[in-house]
Amino acid sequence: MAAAMLLISRRAGVLANDRLRVPCCCNAFCLSRLIFARAIPDNRVSGDRVIGKGRLPTNNRLNVVLRMAASTLRQSDSYLGAQFRRLKRRLDTPVAIKAMAAKLARLIYRMLRHGMQFVDQGAEVYEAAHRKREIYYLKRKAASLGFQIIEAAPS
Repeated sequence: MAAAMLLISRRAGVLANDRLRVPCCCNAFCLSRLIFARAIPDNRVSGDRVIGKGRLPTNNRLNVVLRMAASTLRQSDSYLGAQFRRLKRRLDTPVAIKAMAAKLARLIYRMLRHGMQFVDQGAEVYEAAHRKREIYYLKRKAASLGFQIIEAAPS
C-alpha cells in the first residue's frame, strides 16, 4: 500500500494543479476526472438501448497510476486491500481494478481538498463490518420469509 500511495503522490501534482478549479462535490469531481481520463464506458446507444460496449483507448498517466495502485491492493493487508479482494470475488478482476481506482481517486480528492488524513483500520475491521452487514441482511431476508435466525453461541 505504501508503494501505491507513493506512486499516487508523485502523480498527485496533476490533481493539485486543478485543486482550485474542481467542484466541491466529490462525486462530481470523480466523474469529471474519470471522463477526462477516459475511464467511463463508451457505450453505443441506439433507440435508448445499448448496442455495444467498450472503453476508449487511453494513455492518461493518472488513470494508469490509479489502476496500478488498485491492482497492488490484492496483496495488501489493509482495509482497502480487503475491500478490493471482496470486489474481485464478486466482479471480474479488471472491473474490480477499475472500481478501486475510482475509489482511490475519491480518497485522493478528499485528502487534497479537505486536508483529510488516510488512517488505515486494517483488514480485520473491514471483515468484521462485512460480516455484521451480512448477518443483518440475512436476518431481514429470513424475517421477510417468516423465519427467525438465532446466532449460535461461540464454542
